[in-house]
Amino acid sequence: MRNPFSKTYTEAEENMFHFLGQIKFFENLKDKEMARFIPAMHHRKYVKDEVVFFSKDPSQALYLVKSGDISLTIDVKDNFETILEIKRGEAFGENSLIENAKRTYTALIVSDEAELIVIPHFAIQEIFDSNPKIKAKMMTSLAEYYNQNNQRLFRSYRESFGFFSLRQMFE
Repeated sequence: MRNPFSKTYTEAEENMFHFLGQIKFFENLKDKEMARFIPAMHHRKYVKDEVVFFSKDPSQALYLVKSGDISLTIDVKDNFETILEIKRGEAFGENSLIENAKRTYTALIVSDEAELIVIPHFAIQEIFDSNPKIKAKMMTSLAEYYNQNNQRLFRSYRESFGFFSLRQMFE
């Protein structure tokens, strides 16, 4: 039997919880925890070749992909090298979960159109400050994400026969 005193959610909120539950940084949150983010979300449409943010910009928001494709690139000499393609149901700008962070890559729209949900850094920090459990769950997800990235980096290094200096990563 359903508790008559528990919070009920609209169909749109339930759909948003389902969408958020597929995204790495939200997958361990309960509906009532995810609900804290909904008022802070802004829907934004982008077009092909539009830059969402540049490398070294302040990390001011987390981006969730509702539709479209985004290329995350790094500057290598005079060229941009794609390090990851992001699609529907994924997030980028994850270092906005950390205070005073700068972007490590440039995010570029590569599909004809893209719809992103933008969650400002200040809103994330307010939620973290008022609910340490949410912060702990999301920071654990962030640590897991960074650990997976490190594993991919080391695997790539081993497979490339060490053509770049891994030592520089730790200096």
